[in-house]
Amino acid sequence: MEYIRITKENLEKEHICCAISNNNDVQVASKKAWLADRLDDGLVFLKSVERGKCFIEYLPAEKAWNPIDAPDWMYIDCLWVSGSFKGHGYSGELLQSCIDDSREKGKKGLCILSSAKKRPFLADPKYLAHKGFSVCDEADNGVQLWALPFTPDAPRPAFLPCARHPRTQESGYVLYYTSQCPFNAKYVPLVEKTAREHGIAFHAIHLRTLAEARSAPTPITTYALFRDGAYLTNEQMNETRFLKLVTKEQT
Repeated sequence: MEYIRITKENLEKEHICCAISNNNDVQVASKKAWLADRLDDGLVFLKSVERGKCFIEYLPAEKAWNPIDAPDWMYIDCLWVSGSFKGHGYSGELLQSCIDDSREKGKKGLCILSSAKKRPFLADPKYLAHKGFSVCDEADNGVQLWALPFTPDAPRPAFLPCARHPRTQESGYVLYYTSQCPFNAKYVPLVEKTAREHGIAFHAIHLRTLAEARSAPTPITTYALFRDGAYLTNEQMNETRFLKLVTKEQT
């Protein structure tokens, strides 16, 4: 497979694998704006030249929009290979590229979010274990931080205290999210509108800065939904799915 790295020079003309559309789409515009700012932080977005979901996105852990303590490590935002691209070894190629690049930059290893069992929008733990990753920390909601150290004596990454016990102080539904995931630009406003129309207490908190994301009460900042203080899910919701969740929670 041939891959291309997103830069400020080609960002506008290249498709973004997790939001395949034109630049007039709010999801694409949101993701590209977020990427443009993160490129200055050392973010790497490496993708297939073919249109489809086949890419890896990573950056220095100090600049990760997650409450983690991992100095001199590299953090993988997303490794996504799906559809017709699966089963060809492309995920291994992308991961190896990240490993090689991180070693060249003097990093101590890679870290990424996962869980004991596969969850939507999180890395597959079976795949991570197969590639040599292991769990180095776990939050109360079952979200785990996995690490692949480059040397045996490398200090392991860990969650910051704010993320170890995910809870909020607000009643009703509270959503923490960032613009890292392009789907949020479309669906968060729709869920907000749906909640208003049905009289559902809902408060969306858009994490707009690195400091806000790193102090969030959740290890997952792309999308973390709470109800009456308790963590519910990291799975992005459209209007129908949100109403089904509310109905289920009320029974």
